[in-house]
Parts: sequence; structure tokens; C-alpha cells
Amino acid sequence: MSSPSPALEPAPHSSADDAENLAAWLGLLRTPDLGVRGQLNLLGKFGAAAAIHRAPLTTLESCQISAAAAQFIAHGQALDAGFAELQQVRTLGLDIITLHEPRYPARLREVFAPPILLYLRGSAAALEKDGLAVVGTRHPTAYGRLMAERIGQGLAQWGLAVISGLARGVDGTAQKACVDAGGVSIAVFGTGVDVVYPKDHEKLADRLLAAGGAIISEFPLGTYPAVQNFPIRNRVISGLGWGVVVVEGGEYSGSRITARQALNQNRDVFAVPGQATNKQAWLPNDLIKQGAKLVSEVTDIVDELGSDVRLRLTPPPLATCSPSPASKERVPAAHRQVLAALPVGETRQVDELGGALEGKMTTPELLAALLELELAGKIRQFPGKNYTRVA
Repeated sequence: MSSPSPALEPAPHSSADDAENLAAWLGLLRTPDLGVRGQLNLLGKFGAAAAIHRAPLTTLESCQISAAAAQFIAHGQALDAGFAELQQVRTLGLDIITLHEPRYPARLREVFAPPILLYLRGSAAALEKDGLAVVGTRHPTAYGRLMAERIGQGLAQWGLAVISGLARGVDGTAQKACVDAGGVSIAVFGTGVDVVYPKDHEKLADRLLAAGGAIISEFPLGTYPAVQNFPIRNRVISGLGWGVVVVEGGEYSGSRITARQALNQNRDVFAVPGQATNKQAWLPNDLIKQGAKLVSEVTDIVDELGSDVRLRLTPPPLATCSPSPASKERVPAAHRQVLAALPVGETRQVDELGGALEGKMTTPELLAALLELELAGKIRQFPGKNYTRVA
């Protein structure tokens, strides 16, 4: 991994609260045909964002950027666009963290081509927490959803942040489980921070923020979902944490990009193994074959973290005691029979369960047992009256 240029280090006297300075940064982001590498190139040459906007056209044209970008900056259009963007930022009550500020996430600063700035909703302190990214398919199996929940909850219980994209499926499931467990989660958007995608995760986004989490993006306000944006933001998801946990994903899953980014960033890659015949298990199983660390529970992740990180964590309290034989006997026989017919990690349709338990209980007894077990949190029901065992 190449060393960052001096321009990527925090400036000793950053004036990020100054309107003109912030507008200069935002203007670079709004300059067409410039891109992250072009932005970093200019910052490396001029040292400060404001100095770029004062440079003459001929100087800018010699900086290996396009003629259109050089003209946009030299003619003052970039700075005007930056001031307009800053007005929207302040109207919405958002924060901006620039690359030269000390509060820019240290781990993200290390990656290749880090964003020159981050739009922030929520807590800046959340970005400094130790955390891991949890990613996977948007269409998980019942097993994948269950493992995403367990990992999200477990990381929260250890005091680790869950970093993901708030997408449907594994991402949102892990982040919701983290928030439900009282943890902090960071959502990295491939849109503007003012555009929640998918829209049906707006309530989850609000809960994440209320719990002390953060929503960040490198894309300007109003940026709507575009296919090319999501691979770009994946380097931020992997770069913010100490590693990436892949739960489920097919051969061409976008999570594969995140895992590859993590490897390029010298981050640990963890994978939850899946059934070989399940197409959503292809990616994690392949990663394990290539050396990713196999994960069956959260302690598999914690054990691989650096000693300095582990010292900052608070282990969750252990169960006070194991169930006694007498307490096991108090579990109704019907419940034990249903649980025995529901292997962990698999789903069974109610008719299939009825067939497996034929002669042992009637259909009304089965339905009653399923309801009681669901209320007790022992099983979960999915659409189509499909059930899976939780514990």
C-alpha cells in the first residue's frame, strides 16, 4: 500500500468552520470531470483547497486535469457551486468533515484515494469507534438473515460499531440488530446523505441516528442512486473499520468488491460459511478457500482483532448458569418435538412440519406450539408460513 502524500495529513491550523474554506472544498467536489484522483492531485500540488480556486487557468491546465475542469475552477464557477452547496448543507443542519481536518477518520485516511470530504448526518464521534463492516446479499436466506442478526447484535454487545450501506438484506439486517442491541452503527450511502435508499429504510435511518450513529457520504446533496456510485462507496465501507464480514453473496455479488477493497486496504476479511449447494453461499465459501477467516460466532472476529483494539472492548456478560435438567424437563413435550424438527439454519414450511410430526400431534396442537415458540423467541416465521429455529 502506497504512503499517503503530505496533503493527506491533517493541517495543523484547519479553518474548516470558515465559509469560504468549506465552499472551496465543496467546489472541488462539484467540479465536473475531475474525480477523486483529480481532486487529490490538486490538493497535493496546492496544499489547500482555497489556493486551488485562486490559481490561474494556465497553472491549472498544467496539473493534468481536463480542460473543462480547469476552466470551471479558473472562471469561479466551482467556488460559486461550492457556496450554493454550503447553503444547502447549513439549511439541512448537516456537517462537513474535510480531509485536512484532524477529525477525519484516521483509518479512512489510510486508504487509496480517500474521499476529500464527508457529508455527515449524526455523530462525528461514531466515526472514531472501533468497528467492522458487515455486508452481503440483498436477498439472504433465512440462515443468512439469522447470522446477520447474530453478528450485528454480537458486535454491538462487544462495543464495536457495525458499518454497512443500509441496503436491503444482510446490510440493513445487521445494522438493525446492532441498533436493537443498543449499539452504534454507521451507514455509508452511495447517494447524498439527504437521499435514503432504499426509501423503506427511512425509519431505520432515523433509529440509527437517534442511537448515536452516523450517516455519511462523499456524494453531493441530492445525488440519487446510480449503479456506478455503489462500488465507489464500498472502499469507504471497508476502509472505516478493522475488517469486513461477508455473510452471504453470489458469485457476482457487490460484496465481492467490498471484500477485494478490504484486502487492498490491509483489512481482515471474515466470512460466514454456507451450504455448498446454496448459490448465496458461493462468495463466503470462496473467500474462506482463499484464506478469509471463518466465522460462526462473533468471538471468532474479536479473537482476530489487534491486542490494542481488544483492550478497548467490553466483553458482554456471560450467562449466569446453564439450564438445569429440571428446567429442561419443564419444556412442553410439543415444543421439544417441534424444535427437534427444525434444525438451526434451515426453514421448514408448516405443511412439511405437519408431515414430519404426523402421529405425534394434531394440526391445532402444532399451530399452537408454533405460536408459543415464536412468542418465546425460539423460532421465527417468514412469509409463506416458513419457520426457522433461532436457538
